[in-house]
Amino acid sequence: MRTDPILVLTGPGDAPLASIDGLRQTANVVVADSAEASHNVAGHVEVILNWSASLSLIREVFLTCRNLHWIHSRSAGLERTLFPELTASDVTLTNGSGVFSPSLGEFALAAILYFAKDLRRMIRSQMAGLWQPFDVTMVSGQTLGIVGYGDIGRAVAARARAVGMNVLGLKRHIPAQCEPDSLVDQIYASDQHLEMLSRCDYIVVAAPLTIKTLGLIGEAEFAAMKENAVVINVGRGPVISEAAMIKALSERKIRGAALDVFDEEPLPAGHPFYSLENVLLSPHCADHTPDWLDNAMGFFIAQLERYRRGETLLNIVNKTLGY
Repeated sequence: MRTDPILVLTGPGDAPLASIDGLRQTANVVVADSAEASHNVAGHVEVILNWSASLSLIREVFLTCRNLHWIHSRSAGLERTLFPELTASDVTLTNGSGVFSPSLGEFALAAILYFAKDLRRMIRSQMAGLWQPFDVTMVSGQTLGIVGYGDIGRAVAARARAVGMNVLGLKRHIPAQCEPDSLVDQIYASDQHLEMLSRCDYIVVAAPLTIKTLGLIGEAEFAAMKENAVVINVGRGPVISEAAMIKALSERKIRGAALDVFDEEPLPAGHPFYSLENVLLSPHCADHTPDWLDNAMGFFIAQLERYRRGETLLNIVNKTLGY
């Protein structure tokens, strides 16, 4: 076992427990939920795993770690890991992008079928003991737009293609030499987002939360959507203006929304999303498969082996862009 300490930062009472056993077999692990708990090893740590710590904690610890080379975020989202001092430093930052994409892709497909087949109506009639046949919609031939066509977006696209959907993608940066992608019919640049949204029957938002994406989907974007459009958010809540979405849903300007992420989590009691009939609400658990934490730790352990061999790490984040 290597003696160099690996610092695992967690939230209070949120130690990784069984998931950390595999890591302990290869490293000297120090688990801390406060800066004080990490004080004794701060001067020796080269690697930090941000398992579930707050932004304030990771920043406080970072400022005390003089020999730090690499920080890994368990999640793909970096709103609890990236801060100005880290951005300005030469410390490498990686994330868990790709680890949870398959389950999020399945959730997006489930949400599409939920609205296409009007499963809420079926359940309501069943519970009321009513036999009321109605028409359902085919998703084959309909158009799905993906806002933030990255790893999660590709997982969604693969599953949408399997049921015969047309797929459009929106990316902030399109390489000059863009390789053909059989999963999408067309890629749009960020300044073409209204055009793309106007074509879509279903819209999956999978963009990371950055300064550029905060409130990316607002009143103008909802106004551009079809009346039968369904919005599915598996990225981060604040990428969509919550007030604009509630207005669009309440006034039936769009058909519905399936939401796994929110501005405030847990969602407060009495929030409009709980009572809107055209909302499918998931309490930020669309990727919580029985082995999701083990998979996250397994990816980090594989990364750690690459680091020790001097190999290029996977999922290196462009800290300036925030993803």
